[in-house]
This record gives sequence, C-alpha cells and structure tokens, in this order.
Amino acid sequence: MSTTPIADHAFLSDRHSCALVDRAGSVEWLCFPRFDGPSVFGRLLDDDAGHWQVQPAADWTATRRYAGRSLALETTFRTADGELVLTDALGLGPDNGGHRLGIDVPHVLVRRLACTAGTVDVLVDYRPRPEYGLVVPLLSLLDGGVAARGGAEWLVLTLPGGAELSGGRARARLHLQEGDAVHLALHRSTLGDAVPAHVWTQPDLAELMDRTLAAWESWCDLHQSYEGPWQDLVHVSGRVLFGLSYQPSGAIVAAGTTSLPEGVGGERNWDYRFSWVRDASFTMEALWVAACPDEADDFFAFMTTAAAGGIGPEDSLQIMFGVAGEHDLTERTLGRLRGWRDSRPVRVGNGAWDQRQVDVYGELLGAAARLSDQLPRVDEETRTFLAACADTAAVRWHDRDQGIWEVRGEPQHFLYSKVMCWVALDRAIDLADRLHAQDRVDDWKQARDEIAAAVLEQGWSEEAGAFTQYFGSTALDASNLMLPIVGFLPADDPRMLATIEAIAGRLTDEQGLVYRYRTEEGVDGLAGEEGTFLLCTFWLAQALALSGQVQRAREVFERAAAYVTDLGLLAEEVDPGTGELLGNFPQAFSHIGLVNAAWAIDQASRNQVASGEARVSSARTMTPAMSPGR
Repeated sequence: MSTTPIADHAFLSDRHSCALVDRAGSVEWLCFPRFDGPSVFGRLLDDDAGHWQVQPAADWTATRRYAGRSLALETTFRTADGELVLTDALGLGPDNGGHRLGIDVPHVLVRRLACTAGTVDVLVDYRPRPEYGLVVPLLSLLDGGVAARGGAEWLVLTLPGGAELSGGRARARLHLQEGDAVHLALHRSTLGDAVPAHVWTQPDLAELMDRTLAAWESWCDLHQSYEGPWQDLVHVSGRVLFGLSYQPSGAIVAAGTTSLPEGVGGERNWDYRFSWVRDASFTMEALWVAACPDEADDFFAFMTTAAAGGIGPEDSLQIMFGVAGEHDLTERTLGRLRGWRDSRPVRVGNGAWDQRQVDVYGELLGAAARLSDQLPRVDEETRTFLAACADTAAVRWHDRDQGIWEVRGEPQHFLYSKVMCWVALDRAIDLADRLHAQDRVDDWKQARDEIAAAVLEQGWSEEAGAFTQYFGSTALDASNLMLPIVGFLPADDPRMLATIEAIAGRLTDEQGLVYRYRTEEGVDGLAGEEGTFLLCTFWLAQALALSGQVQRAREVFERAAAYVTDLGLLAEEVDPGTGELLGNFPQAFSHIGLVNAAWAIDQASRNQVASGEARVSSARTMTPAMSPGR
C-alpha cells in the first residue's frame, strides 16, 4: 500500500483525465481516457496497481514547480554528478490555444528528460496495470518503445534505447550528458480508435510538450485577470478547477481521485470523479473570480442535457452525473486493493447518486445568477430547465433530505438545504426576464418568503445560541456559514454573528480549523472520525470578512492556506493530529473556498478603505463651525 503523503503529489490534466506524480518522479495515478475511467497506474491505492517512475540512478535531492502558468510539472533532480530536469504533462491538441484548451487531445502522457549540468544516469521503471490493477498486460518490444496488450487498452510507451522486460514490467537505464534531452511518452488507444497508439518521434514529442505549455499560457492570458491578495494561490486554484473540467461535455469533477480517506484507516473513502451539481456550480462561481469562465455555456448545456426528463415539481434533480452525463453511478468495492495507508474499502462509483439533496437547485441557480451575462447565449431548453429548478425548489423545500454532506443516516430537515431552496427562488426572481418566466414570479416570491419564515423560526436554537444543523437540532454545522454568503441574512445580523462565533469557538480544532460537524453526534450514519474541512475554514474566513471583521478573516484564511502544498494544491481535509492533508486530491471544494474567501477579504478591505476615505473627505469639507472639537 502507498504511504506517500497525499500532499507529495502533483496534478496533471488535459481536461479529459488526470495524473498524479510524486516527488520521486513516479506516476502514481492515471486514468485514461476519462477522469472516471479505470486506472492504468494506481499505486496510490495499492503497490500492485501500477506506476511509471523516472529518477536518477544515484542519490538525489529534488525541487519542483509548475512550468510557467501550466499544469505541467517540472521536477529538478540534483546528484553529485549532474542535474536533471523532468517535465511531465498530459499533452494537449494541435489547436488548443485560448478557449479551445482540451479539444481533441491525443491522450498522451509525455515526459521530457533534460540534463542541464554534468552527467546523469536515469532509471525508468514502467509497470502498467489496467483496470485498477486487475490486468497484468503482455509487454513486447517495438522499435523505439514497448507495447502493452491486455484488457480493452492498447498502450505504447515511447522509450528510446530499448528495455528489459519481465513479468509485465519494463526497465531501462539512460545516460544523459549536459545538453541532452530525451522525451518519453505513454500513448493510449482502443482497437476502435481512428489513431492507434504508436511510438512517437523525438521531434513530435518535443512539439507536443512545447504546444502544451503554450496552450496553457494562452488560456491564462485570456482568463486569469484577478489582482488582489494571495493572487498566486487564486490563479493556481483557477487552473486546478479548470483542470478538473471535462472538455467534451462541460462537466466538472469534484476531485481527481477515488478513495483517499477522510480518516486514515477508516471507511470514509469515496469516489469523487463525478460531476456533482453542487460542486460544479460552486466551481463555475469561483472561476468567475479566478479564471473568467467563458465556458459557462458548456456547463449549463451539460446540466440541461444530463438532467433532461428528470426535473420538475414531481421529479427531484439527480444530484450528480458521470462526466458524459451518465445517471447510474452504482457503487462497488474493489476488494483486491488495500487502499492508501490501508484505508479500506476502495470504492468505484458513488452510492449517493440516487440520494435526495434539495440544496442543488440553489447552487445551480446561484451559478446562473453569477454568470447571468452568459445566459443570453444559452438555448431555450436551458432556460426552461433553470426555471423548472426554481419550480421544484418551491415544492421540494418541505422535504427531508440527505443534505450537503450526503449523510448515509436518516434524512433530516437540514437548514442548509432549506436556505439553498430560498436561494434558488431568490435568484430565479432576479433572472425571470432572462428565463422567460415572468409569469411565475409571484409564486416564487410567496414560496421564498415561506422558506425564510421557516428557517428563522425553526432553524434557530436558543439552547445552542446559533442556527443549527437541522430543524429541532442543537448541533452546529459549518454549512450555516453560507447564510450571509448567499445573502439570506446580513453577516452582522446578531443571530448570524452568534452563529459565526459558535462555529469559531465550538466547531474547530486546536489550530482553529473548522469541522463540518461533530461526527460523534451520529447524523451521518458512519463509523470513525474525519479531519477538519478546508472548505469550511475558508467559509469562516469569508463570513468574517462579510461581517466587517477583516483582520480576523485574514488570520483564518492564513490558517487554512498554510496547508497549501508547494505546488499550490489542496485536498479535502486536514488531520487534526498530524496536520497531513486527507481526502481526495486535488479537491475542487477546497480550491473554491480559497478563491471565494480571498475575493471576499479583498472586497471587504477595499470597502473599509473607501469608507475611511469618505469619512476623511467629509471631515475636510466641513465648515469650521461644524468641525469636531469646535
């Protein structure tokens, strides 16, 4: 089983699939040709599930960074005799500049080895294991590479100089001198693909690497204009969120992996390689800040198509879909895999796909409102779909559900779910003209007011001194920090201030990081514990900023941002005991929280400065008789 810290992995993406590469130059996770496809390399979850390592033969030290403004990894190895720069990327297509990033990609993982000083001997260790380690393929030598046959995949490794083959494993040793550059590549295809996997020439791989780096730069030139505090972190988060999108459909996955645990050795291990309505909607809103989401119409088209025929007052919106719009995401366990640090079970699929979670209407319409300038571009079917979401929220807000945290215990009247139904109606009212739904506004207003009254009456607990997790409960829940963020209540409302203080004081660990809720209260129906949630900590920072407590907001933000890896990446949680990152990686929710909190703190700071300048200006224009102190 893998014991490599989750934080030690880098994230590569071509907007179709992703790879994770560790500090030692090993590809520990790769799913071709989709995020949710079976892994080719899965050592992240079991030693026998495959990897591809490239590293110096001699003792080495290493530093790493993303190359320019890309999701291509640059690792610099230093030995006693020389220096090697290893650049890893999932290759992009020939016309992938600007808005076209991710179109018609070749499904190639390319690795450039450049000796920049002295001499370096490099070891290559290649062990493909398709279908999550189930298949040990038959390897055979090609002119300039290695072919792997087994299962549905045809894999070709470009490896100049030959290799030693045994037991489904290829090993080679390369000798590089200063100025030498060699490209390796893994190309995947199936028997029916128009372009079968093949050995690539060195000039073609050099061109593939160069155009991949150039494509990312051109996308950043068009999209990344945020200027404010923590600018570098916000821009990296924007690239990560975009890298978690599936270009062919417009879907956005919640994370790049499955079954990285929320608690080491526990059962809270889930497959996050699907498109949640909630997570994807939040991602589109965060991209509005971090990357100017010109591709929003693709996302809304995906949601409309994926949910077609399954939305209306009598039918709840499915909460998540496969990246191509699949509905059935039945969960199964891969018993042969031991899991990261023996955290079992390893799951594929997600049993929450058929849960009822009524908050999703609010997140979807919240994203539509944020991106309303792009709504004129969407078709009439999408407008009809969004209006139907509001109609459904007006009815379904009465229902118990599994809530934002997808509890596997009994459904409850979760406060957050009610509030997000309020958001759905509030935003639909504002968008009524663009949705061609002016005739429904009166009904939407009535339902919105009923929800607000119920939340204020039944969601507040005098005993807890705060808004609580569900009607009649005294338990705290960090999702209630969203009340001011979505505009349900002002952040400086006394009840909201009390809720913020209750969460900051009673729902945090010793470092001041925020839990979702207390697992010992049993609402989620699962055994074991989990770490603190980075998203929830960023929510606390955002709520504090909205309440005018800007310095406290900065301090909370910095606590959470301290867990960003050297590459700017975040998982879902932090282990309260060890400080290690836990959960699937990289996690969209965490990067969403970072972006939105940074934006809120920047806006609050600007407002404070503007207010101070206005007061100074007003004092300077007073007549002597009116001036203070006279």
